[in-house]
Amino acid sequence: MNAMTDKIRQIARRLLEEGKVDMVVGFRKGTVPMMSEPCFIKDSARVDALVWDGNCGINLANYLTRRKERMAVVAKGCDTRNIVTHIIENQIRREQVYIIGVPCQGMIDKRKVKNLADGEVLSVEEKDGKVVVTAGGGEKSFDRTALLQDNCAICHHKNPALSDELAGELVRENPDVDRYEDVRKVEAMGAAEKWKFFDELLSTCIRCYACRNACPLCYCPTCFVDESKPQWVGKGQDPTDTRTFHFLRAFHCAGRCTDCGSCERACPMGIPVRQFTKKLEKDAKELFGWEAGMTLDARPPLDTFRPDDPGAFIK
Repeated sequence: MNAMTDKIRQIARRLLEEGKVDMVVGFRKGTVPMMSEPCFIKDSARVDALVWDGNCGINLANYLTRRKERMAVVAKGCDTRNIVTHIIENQIRREQVYIIGVPCQGMIDKRKVKNLADGEVLSVEEKDGKVVVTAGGGEKSFDRTALLQDNCAICHHKNPALSDELAGELVRENPDVDRYEDVRKVEAMGAAEKWKFFDELLSTCIRCYACRNACPLCYCPTCFVDESKPQWVGKGQDPTDTRTFHFLRAFHCAGRCTDCGSCERACPMGIPVRQFTKKLEKDAKELFGWEAGMTLDARPPLDTFRPDDPGAFIK
């Protein structure tokens, strides 16, 4: 990852010194292991704070909307697809953002690391396809692929969909991986079994809205769960209100979600909330041939109408 970090710093320094951007949005090392955090660099003297590693899982597209500055942003494949969606939805102007594209080998799942470590994790180092974890019980080495976030393990678009400059060589895509095996298992269930499945999935939800807050698609000035005139959803942990929040939020992401995994990464309870959005992603692809954020030249299927649109699913 060092070569990628060096290249990102080099590009950021040049853009700031040449006055092409007012700010670079990237990552710096966090204060605890496995928590690289977003940062905003406005002075070229500070670009050495920028880093890139397998802990840069936060989707930086979340920090670009409604800003006035000329920005450069360090963006992996799913981030760039969200940037494309923001441009289409008029949340960002294309000429306002300089995309430093990062070919991505996937982000590390901190929960998987913690489950395998002996005691408190003190440091995590990536080298030559391995992840070396130092914890209270000593040092262990793991294959990096075994520690990837679930969304990264089945990613079809590791390379940036849109960029002005690349920070590294393009990586090999893996289009043959089955993205929807888990979705088909749920689709095959009967109604009662599905109800039980989702009840159990959401049983630990504390309605903290971390999934919503981390999602780059949730940029509404007032979320439907916060409306009071009228109040659509209760504020407590009533199961009906919890289900309403998760299902409606998923439908708001239909045809827009890039499966960046920010929602699951942010959930303090470890709920696999991608079970909702992946079903709708599968439907958008099968019904409309649509994958979110792959092009600026087409509108998403749910904000357009064609006479030949499939309609049997609404019967």
